[in-house]
Amino acid sequence: MASYHPAKIILHQSSRILEIEFNNGDLFKLPCEYLRVFSPSAEVRAHTGEVSIWITGKEQVNIKKIQPIGQYAIKLFFDDGHNSGLFDWDMLHTLGKDYEKKWQHYLTKCESMGVDRNSG
Repeated sequence: MASYHPAKIILHQSSRILEIEFNNGDLFKLPCEYLRVFSPSAEVRAHTGEVSIWITGKEQVNIKKIQPIGQYAIKLFFDDGHNSGLFDWDMLHTLGKDYEKKWQHYLTKCESMGVDRNSG
């Protein structure tokens, strides 16, 4: 059972930000690019839980639809066609709480690999 539950989820399409406020008062503003790069889908994670396929070229990606999945998750439909993977409440909370660390790691790894995150 999820430890956290969202009190409010707002998609700001013009700024490409998903705002999530949790029942404990935590508020996170997560870029669509970040959510796409760290998608929980098997396609991205290859069933390992860690990013196994390096996703780039998603700076302009947006979310076009959010579908609730029961009382435990949402499914995000990105405008690049990606829509697999369920973002459960605990995962979304962790992505929010660890945003700075995870995003910096992603940028550092892109740099060390010689990959421009803006090119697909």
